Amino acid sequence: MKATEQTLQQAERAIRKTIEKFPPSEEASLLTDIHLRVSQDTGELTTFDDDDNEITRCVVEQWIDNKDDNFYQEIAATLRSTLHKQREKIEQMSILKPFSFVLEDDDKETIEELYLVDDDTAILHEDLMVGLDKDLDDFLDKLLKD
Repeated sequence: MKATEQTLQQAERAIRKTIEKFPPSEEASLLTDIHLRVSQDTGELTTFDDDDNEITRCVVEQWIDNKDDNFYQEIAATLRSTLHKQREKIEQMSILKPFSFVLEDDDKETIEELYLVDDDTAILHEDLMVGLDKDLDDFLDKLLKD
């Protein structure tokens, strides 16, 4: 399932509305996570704070009654991309660091941590780290040869 332009716009709007609830300020909220809950039956994307208070909600048409086996893996990629596009605004949110954006299913079960912000460090996904050891080793070998 490739995300349509409408799906991307709906996801971006939901993330933007969530960010707007925590504008930059000196006093940071004591949240540790923003929970992105997606319903495979209704297509709803709802964001919640740690206390399960709803922040925003939207319906993504493409996700309604989607029975794909890899549904959550595919929407995780879409949401991760959306979060990455809004990275600067996310890092300025008035939430005490570290905090995360976490993907959950209807039963509030964590599927995946999509985005972690901790002071000057932002981690999007562990796949970004694949091959890092080899790259660092190659770099060190080249550096030592020169």
